[in-house]
Amino acid sequence: MLAKNTRWKLFDSIECLRHGVCDAIVKSANEAIVKRGKFSIVLAGGNTPRAVYRLLRDFPMDWTKWHIYHGDERCLLADHEERNSLMVTQVLLQYVAVPASQVHNIPAELGPVAGANTYAKTLSAAPMFDLVLLGLGEDGHTASLFPNHPIDNSANAVPVFDSPKPPAERITLSQNRLNNTHQVIFIVTGAGKQEAVNQWRKGKAIPATLIAPENGVDVYCYEVELN
Repeated sequence: MLAKNTRWKLFDSIECLRHGVCDAIVKSANEAIVKRGKFSIVLAGGNTPRAVYRLLRDFPMDWTKWHIYHGDERCLLADHEERNSLMVTQVLLQYVAVPASQVHNIPAELGPVAGANTYAKTLSAAPMFDLVLLGLGEDGHTASLFPNHPIDNSANAVPVFDSPKPPAERITLSQNRLNNTHQVIFIVTGAGKQEAVNQWRKGKAIPATLIAPENGVDVYCYEVELN
């Protein structure tokens, strides 16, 4: 059975998808700032989000009202080229006026346990997110929620060990914290994601299906078929 309140949108080109995601972020930000005076967004890593962030930096946003969080992070040094936080800084934050105090990077350089505990405290002071951006792995994982890897949902951020995708040690937001949001957008690109999409649409339990906030999710797709 196809999951309820999951809205699938298929794009004709990767450029159209990137612009579609960018437009959705801008709309969400503007609405949140009008309603609540600030915009809290959880960013995803990966090549497609990277391109979206490049587009986003050229929009005339009220960047001083933005609060930046991350869905997951690799336990590497803060300046490592594979850190999501470094990528976001390089392609977006160094070009826009988000105050440094409103950029909440996961301190994964502390290691999975200490870093998760520290970030959980940061998130405990954060309100409900306005928007969460997520990707989808070929195995159906999202953030660093992997198949057959139980996650402790009693915490906002949790350590990940023995990840099937290197590096083995990571930190991820828990299922419950990712669901504490007004809006979720999944960005799904590439034919390699087809099997995961098929399982999702058939109602099979993959990690991505754990993310089911009250308002549902929007799945932006390119190079997959929606059978």
